[in-house]
Amino acid sequence: MSQVDSKRVDRSVPTDARAEPARPEDGTASGASVAILDHTATLESIREKVVAGERLDLEDGLQLMESDDVLALGELADLARRRRGGNDEVYFVQNLYLNQTNVCRVKCKFCAFAVTQKQEGAYTYTAEELVEDALRQRELSGFTEIHMVGGESPHVDFDYYVQIVSQLHEAMPDVHLKLFTASEIHHMSKLGGLTHEQVLRELRDAGLGSLPGGGAEVFADRVRRLVAPGKEHPDNWFDVHRTAHGLGIPTHCTMLYGHVETYAERVDHLLRLRALQDETGGFLAFIPLAFHPENTVFEQRGWKHTAASDDLKLIAVSRLLLDNIPNIKAYWIMMGLPLTQIALHFGANDVQGTVVREEIFHAAGAQTETEQKIDELVRVVREAGRIPVQRDTLYNELRRWDD
Repeated sequence: MSQVDSKRVDRSVPTDARAEPARPEDGTASGASVAILDHTATLESIREKVVAGERLDLEDGLQLMESDDVLALGELADLARRRRGGNDEVYFVQNLYLNQTNVCRVKCKFCAFAVTQKQEGAYTYTAEELVEDALRQRELSGFTEIHMVGGESPHVDFDYYVQIVSQLHEAMPDVHLKLFTASEIHHMSKLGGLTHEQVLRELRDAGLGSLPGGGAEVFADRVRRLVAPGKEHPDNWFDVHRTAHGLGIPTHCTMLYGHVETYAERVDHLLRLRALQDETGGFLAFIPLAFHPENTVFEQRGWKHTAASDDLKLIAVSRLLLDNIPNIKAYWIMMGLPLTQIALHFGANDVQGTVVREEIFHAAGAQTETEQKIDELVRVVREAGRIPVQRDTLYNELRRWDD
């Protein structure tokens, strides 16, 4: 289904597992209804809720996604952000990206990063190699956070991960370790015959600071059967994050959008995240991740990058629906810096970070740089009319540029 055509209305979550997703250039899909909405009246009723501090519901989310007035969505999202205490501050962190391995047991159809152990270019770094690399990079950038995710290799054991955490923490005790997706945590539980709680306790005690939000994709069963049939059920993603929150480990949350999901499935995904945040309060930020089809099976089927209007719409709707998650990131590594600047007026208040050496999305065709210097991020935020604030992972302010 094309998510760029905002006048298409799909209010139901399909239950059939189609062998072939609808090509994005198809004008309509079987069973989809077409409607012309009174967008002005729709957004006005939602605006009244925002002004009154009322929570938006599923129907509101669908109406927002169906609106083709992208500028009005941005203005409404910025209004909601400010009424919930937001100001002109925009955050970023100085961070280093590491990948411990690109060997993976799962063959997600949207992934261009993972390989088998026998394929050319396969790697699995030891804890010592990762520490050596990180220390060398720290001499150059002085990062405060390491963000590390990787493949789910069947050729390592749980101790491999514990050693990575403990040795990184011992070498750089003042660096926050944001490591491993919920999918990887679930994989570790299978490797070690442990519960999610046992895995997280051991990693936390070794120095783990927080979890990234990857592995969520889109929660709808139909979507996961199509794009990630070998991945764990979404219930496991939720259990890992719920358990982490209970252990005092904050986490992030994401959605990988722009492939086969419907508007209804996007809204459902956001509302499930909101419900868990109501329960635990453990999410630091939400990061919308636009699907990049290059070097995947979807490129062969004609998929293209999401339109900028769709990226901005998703940012805005996320801010409007996720009233209990304080931060929405405009991930410049995927959006590019110019669109990121615009997203700061559509409800986003964070541009992620310096992101030294991102590999996963570039394997799927991202054309952005793999690193930005602090001065460049400061310039980008200032030119968007916002105040740049360098933060740590937990959103403690480290430096600000008011002038």
